Amino acid sequence: QVRLVESGGGLVQAGGSLRLSCAASGRTSSIHPMGWFRQAPGKEREFVATISWSGSLPYYADSVKGRFTISRDTAKNTVYLQMNSLKPEDRAVYYCAAARRLGVGQTDPKEYDYWGQGTQVTVSS
Repeated sequence: QVRLVESGGGLVQAGGSLRLSCAASGRTSSIHPMGWFRQAPGKEREFVATISWSGSLPYYADSVKGRFTISRDTAKNTVYLQMNSLKPEDRAVYYCAAARRLGVGQTDPKEYDYWGQGTQVTVSS
């Protein structure tokens, strides 16, 4: 089993920045792509960003491209999401996810096997 624990959420003003972290533990050798999703109240969970096992192939949702950066430290089994120029519409619970299957650009939540508990991001206008 793999456990994912997110941290770094909080309250920030529009235009500000936050950095989310997701630490993986357990059978981390079994996971490959890792990603971030978010879910706003009353909405479905949506894809934000994903990155390959090597950290060399990031992929973003159009809504965050140019503002968010996903990165991965394989030695620390940690994935990060640097969020800049935050907007009120970025407000959501952000979830970290990990997949067992090798792949690139996986945007469907069903492609991920493990999930964190989520961290709240609130952006005030």
